[in-house]
Order: sequence, then C-alpha cells, then structure tokens
Amino acid sequence: MTLALRGGTVVTAEGEVRADVLVDGEVIVAIGASLRGDTELDATGCHVLPGFVDLHTHLREPGREEAETIATGSRAGALGGYTALVAMPNTDPAQDSVSTVEYVRAQGRAAGLVEVVPSGCITVGRKGERLAPLADLAAAGVRVFTDDGNGVQDASLMRRAMLVARDLGVVLAQHCEVSSLTNSAVMDECACSGELGLPGWPSVAEELMVQRDIDLCRETRSRIHFLHLSTARSVALVRAAKAEGLAVTAEVAPHHLLLDHERLRSFDPVFKVNPPLRSAADAAALREGLRDGTIDAVATDHAPHPAWNKEVPLDEASPGMLGLHAALGVVGAALSPSPSDIARMMSTAPARIAGVSSRHGVLPSVGGAAHVCVADLSARWIGGERPTGSRSANDPWVGVPLVGTVRHTVYGGRATVVDGEAQR
Repeated sequence: MTLALRGGTVVTAEGEVRADVLVDGEVIVAIGASLRGDTELDATGCHVLPGFVDLHTHLREPGREEAETIATGSRAGALGGYTALVAMPNTDPAQDSVSTVEYVRAQGRAAGLVEVVPSGCITVGRKGERLAPLADLAAAGVRVFTDDGNGVQDASLMRRAMLVARDLGVVLAQHCEVSSLTNSAVMDECACSGELGLPGWPSVAEELMVQRDIDLCRETRSRIHFLHLSTARSVALVRAAKAEGLAVTAEVAPHHLLLDHERLRSFDPVFKVNPPLRSAADAAALREGLRDGTIDAVATDHAPHPAWNKEVPLDEASPGMLGLHAALGVVGAALSPSPSDIARMMSTAPARIAGVSSRHGVLPSVGGAAHVCVADLSARWIGGERPTGSRSANDPWVGVPLVGTVRHTVYGGRATVVDGEAQR
C-alpha cells in the first residue's frame, strides 16, 4: 500500500520544493509532481517536514498511569507532529534497569504511534547516591542518561558518571538545580514572588550547576546536555562553552520561550513548573539563544498530572505542564521561524543528541525513512481549541494565541494523524 502526500512544500536538504511525496511501506520512494498513491492526503498550503523528535517527554508509565500512559502520551506526541519521544526515567520503578527500559520500549511499540526511546537513570533510583548500571543500559540501547527532576548534587559522582559515559559513547542530560537553594520554592525569585509572598527559586540555583558541569565537561572531555534551561546567564554560559569547543548541547522548553513569571500572579497551579517561569528578559535571551544555535533544540518537558495534583493551592501543587500537542504553535508564536529552522530545532538537532539520527530527524528524501510531519506553519489558533491527546488536563496554553498546526503525521509510512485527528 502506498501513501501520497499531495500539494505541499517539501523541506529538503537542497531547499524547499513544491512537490508530492510518495511513500511505500516505511520508505519515501519518490518526491515529484503528480504522484498518486493508494491513499492520498492533502498537503496543500503546508510544509512537509521531518517528523519531530522530543528529547524530554514524561510518559509516566510505569507507575503513574493515572497521569499518562505510554499509549496516551504517544497519541499526544503524534498530534504534535512527533515521530520519536525520549521517555524520561522518573517512573516507578525508575528506568535504572534493563527490564524497565525494555518494558517502556515494548509499550511504545504496542502503541505504535511514535518511537518511544527510553532514557536511563544516571544514579540508582535517581537518588544521587550511586551510579546506575550505565554499561548494561547502554548495551540495551540506551543513549541518553538523566536523573531528570533531580540534579546530580554530588560533583564527584557526576564526574565519575561523565568518565563512564565518555567511554560508553553516551550522553548525560543534566537537570540543573542546586537543591539546597530551592527548598520550598514555588516560583522564580523576583519582585513578583516578594509581592505575592511566595518562596522564590533563584536563577543561580540553575546557573551554578551549569557552570560546574561545563567545568567537568572540560576536565573529562565528555559530552553533557543541559535540560530545560531557563535563564539568560545559563544561555551565556553555554555560548561560551561552545565557543571554547566543548561538547555541550542544550534544550529549551516551549513554555520558557513564551510565558514568564507574571503568569503566577493568577495563583493558577497550571503555571507552576520546574524550573520555574522566569522573567521576560530571560525568555528573550532563550529565544535569541535558540535562533543563533547556542540552544540546540526545543524539548517539550511534557509533564502530565492528574487533577488532584493541580487542583490544590499553588504551594502544594506538583510542577509541570502539557507540551507535546502545542509545541509547534508555541515555537511559531515565539520565534516566527523559517521551515528549515523548525526542522533543525524540533527534529534534526534533537535526533542527533538522542542518538536516533539514523532513522529520525532526516529531511525528506528518496530512500529515507517515512517519518514525516505535514504542518500549516501560518495557521493561527487559540490554545484549547485542539485536542491535547493526553490523559491529563494541565494545559498552560488555553487562551494563548499560537501559530502553526499539524495537519498530518506519518510514522513509519502510516498516517497516525489525519487532518488533525489521531488515527488510533
């Protein structure tokens, strides 16, 4: 059975071209004019991009299926144009064993909507006390290791992890937070937090760990990836490290590009997130860092929560927001990027960092894998108008003007989203 995407503008390595795309099985077999298939999807007015790759998704399963399952998170991802999701390891049990990693991978295959790429823990149980079996997990195909939700506080332990990771050829992804500075914090430490009487989370709590791990990266000659950066100084530190030639990469979450700490004046727990929403100046620096390549990728930090974790007073609420379904619209509203920039930020760069670039993040080409997002990049919409796909409802984008929608998603040659609706 063949599938034709007809009438779109294809973003290729040679540039943009108005053409149809013909898929046979799991492979693109032709890009050209007047191509017909057994099934045909209208791409008129849209760009045909490589399927998006998310470096940072909380799928919650195993252990917290009341918030999300791998199946529902995969559906949210497909609706957002994603064909691969890196699953964060703060599950129960944590992804610190081969058996748990294989379970996550198998559940992803069963859902069949995206490739679910399990990450592994840096330390056992994400407790920061002793290293997880990094070699065993790497042998099982894990390429990204993180204690996301917790920063590795012990510098000696992190240094050892970097040395092991260097020899294994894998990447450590650090959650940058010095926990002694963030105890009881609810929001960014700023004038607003003082006026509201809410405990503040200082920017330096992130920046100290960014600087420490850059220094460790230099000393160990290993790779480090910084998760969900949120401050202007973090961007400056990464920019300097890259100029020095260090193997440093970084990501930013959509909410840190477009929202700021003023949202917390509503006391709405949907806006509580880790790291917190920062100032408008920080958001501007993050946008500039993404534009100039200092920040490599947009990563959603999709963090679903059941109602009982959010419908409580702000200081008691769990941090986290939905992100997969709206990421393209947020990036469009925040940056007005070119189609090639979208492909770089949301597909090719994250695929490279995640170690899946042999099959994801490849610009459409004959003989390439049929992982494709068909998006109307000029479509304007209001958050809350389109389904999230998630089991949870902590959506910060309700009522927010966004730019760019996903019309179709094709994963492995199969249409998982057609005209904005999930097919399974």
